[in-house]
Amino acid sequence: MKDDIDPPPSPGRLFLTVYPSIMLPMFLAVVDQTIVATALPAIAASLGSVERVSWVVVSYLVAGTIAAPVYGQLRDVYGGKPMMFVALGIFLVASLLCTVATSVEMLSLARVLQGFGGGGLMTLSQALIGETVPPRERARYQGYLAGVMVTSSIFGPVVGGYLTHHFGWRSVFLINLPLGLMAVLLTLRLPVRPRREQPWTFDSLGLGLFVLFIVPALLALEQARRMSASTLPAVLLLAVVAVVAVIALIRRERRAAFPLLPISLLRQPTIWRSDALAACHGATLVSLVSFLPLYLRVVRGSSASETGLLLLPLMIGIGISSMATGRSVSRTGLTAIFPSVGLVFATVLLIVFALWADSMSGRPLVMFLFLLGLCMGTVMGVVQVTVQNAAGGASLGSAAASVQLSRSIGAAAGTALVGAVLFAWLALSDPEAESVLRALVEHGPIALTDLSDTRRSALQSEISAAFRAGFMAIAAFTGVGVALAWSIPARRL
Repeated sequence: MKDDIDPPPSPGRLFLTVYPSIMLPMFLAVVDQTIVATALPAIAASLGSVERVSWVVVSYLVAGTIAAPVYGQLRDVYGGKPMMFVALGIFLVASLLCTVATSVEMLSLARVLQGFGGGGLMTLSQALIGETVPPRERARYQGYLAGVMVTSSIFGPVVGGYLTHHFGWRSVFLINLPLGLMAVLLTLRLPVRPRREQPWTFDSLGLGLFVLFIVPALLALEQARRMSASTLPAVLLLAVVAVVAVIALIRRERRAAFPLLPISLLRQPTIWRSDALAACHGATLVSLVSFLPLYLRVVRGSSASETGLLLLPLMIGIGISSMATGRSVSRTGLTAIFPSVGLVFATVLLIVFALWADSMSGRPLVMFLFLLGLCMGTVMGVVQVTVQNAAGGASLGSAAASVQLSRSIGAAAGTALVGAVLFAWLALSDPEAESVLRALVEHGPIALTDLSDTRRSALQSEISAAFRAGFMAIAAFTGVGVALAWSIPARRL
């Protein structure tokens, strides 16, 4: 008599079925966060509205952050495969709308729609691992996905620049169409999971309050990076709206029958500490990638191409470490010990960098960034596996969404805080230094040629000290991450 339950697929067959089907959607979602960056000058030149061109980036980030918990809940009801088709459809339609945009405002609205699709692709890719892969194997796949994220982050600006130069900025969005259609075909290969049969209603009020929290919060953090007397009232107003909205959101989610943000999951120490660790990791990595090029440009006089090459060792180290950590977790079942140790070394390295970066020559700097990448790569795969394992199969989508949401908010908050530290230090030490810093970013060391040697030396010293303070703030993020990693109760699968 034939068994009713099919035997589990072999590891090799499982990899060939699952990995390509989740890799390409994840690649599309991540690469569209970075591929647009090098096209922004061309977009501004073509469409005008230079003062609003940053909306093209911010709108995608905000929409992707909002989409994460929505897709998490919908996945838990309808399954990962059907929702992946929905996310891919939205992403492809939005990409087509981006290519025909005739103004920055129209392009930004299309990017909002694209962010709703991209946020779903990221959340669902993570959840599909938990849905189709056995627990001990999930860490290995999370390591592979981390490699995809790193590759996408490197690939995006390079290819974006090439496409913009040779084919125009619209090709940056048009390239998504063949890749997205290929992702649709690969998604067809994924197994179908049964839908939830119990009655269910979408938490519309929770979504409204969540939007009312996320949009002002992210805009306030974005404005805080350029804090001045003129922007302070707007930042405070946005912050007040966000605080009131999050208080109302928490009260709503505690009473909702099917909450958008599952408070019951977030009450678990393993889950909220892992999510907080993801926020610290996002704050560290995104603020480092944001301000390290600025430091290399302003303090060391590196060109844009040299800066890009110096970031490669950091990204390569993260990719190698993520895959190695995933394999180690799969073999041993140990989880939290890897970020617990890795972040200790990351904190030490960042403190060393903050204090002695000015004296590092080219080769030691490359080796330092590679080692830092190895330490940082021990975190995200472990966090995803830990949260999904603690949440259980019925809440994999919500679990994956909570990690993605935490990382996005942490990245925005961390970058804003480091920017505030950097510019506050300059404002307190020498008000003129801030304007000199902006001139150095735009024109390089030539901006100092009209100053006397004494004044030039003093300004360079003040700017270096401000960056040291900024890098110490980044080290504080990893220091908090160390405490969280060691306090996670679940340390083994």
